[in-house]
Amino acid sequence: MAQADTGKLALVTGAGSGMGREIALGLAAAGHEVVLCGRRPGPLEDLAKEIGKSGGKARPETLDITDRDAIDALVRRLEDDGRSVEILINNAGSASKVLNARWLPEDEFETTVRTNLTAVFNFSQAVLPAMLAKGEGTIITVSSLAAVNPNLLGGAAYGAAKAGVRNFMGFMHNTYRHQGIRSICVLPGEADTPILNNRARPPSGQERARMLAAEDVAAAVLMCVSLPPRATVPELHICPTFQRDISEDLEIARWQGAPSDLPDLPPKFREGGQ
Repeated sequence: MAQADTGKLALVTGAGSGMGREIALGLAAAGHEVVLCGRRPGPLEDLAKEIGKSGGKARPETLDITDRDAIDALVRRLEDDGRSVEILINNAGSASKVLNARWLPEDEFETTVRTNLTAVFNFSQAVLPAMLAKGEGTIITVSSLAAVNPNLLGGAAYGAAKAGVRNFMGFMHNTYRHQGIRSICVLPGEADTPILNNRARPPSGQERARMLAAEDVAAAVLMCVSLPPRATVPELHICPTFQRDISEDLEIARWQGAPSDLPDLPPKFREGGQ
């Protein structure tokens, strides 16, 4: 990858695993110093050491991305150290356990929106003043093709939040492009990341082999970052070449969280059912 525009300070949320980890590795390899944000200190520290052994620079920062005060405090610490975030990668995200709007609890909906949408707003707003003062900056948010084609695979809350963040990044692009800020929304399709292990029916190894890999999405993000400041990609869709049959997944998701005494609940989803 071209390294003409290197040496910037990049911040990656959800850097401890999956896409975030691969994005952070790629940014460090391209010569950027990377602030690694996530909930679990262990994976962040391990990744920082790995980057350091390869000659890169990384700084682990354990952070709850739903905590606005913690976000502001981190940005202030960086600026007090004489650095400001020049590349922001809003990568962290999560889905609700219950996917069908019919059964979705309000607290799960709100938590999903806070993680996937509100946190993106808070991080973007926190770094925006310094970017505007410099007259340049790149903000990339990893959304999802669930924003374009919402269904039971991602769930009602996840699809709504990812659609919201897609709209927000469109606002950022239209509002700040002439002030040197590149606002980019990357929408991946189904990818083989650790989050799949939390599904009611985790995909098989054969199914995962045809999905996107985390490094595929990272390559798309790094391409957007590596373009010269005069060029931007407002929105990028990346999806698996092969589309798998998700009918079984959708059927399971339809009834997950439903009351066990529901009259129309299929027998196989009742307690003790096969």
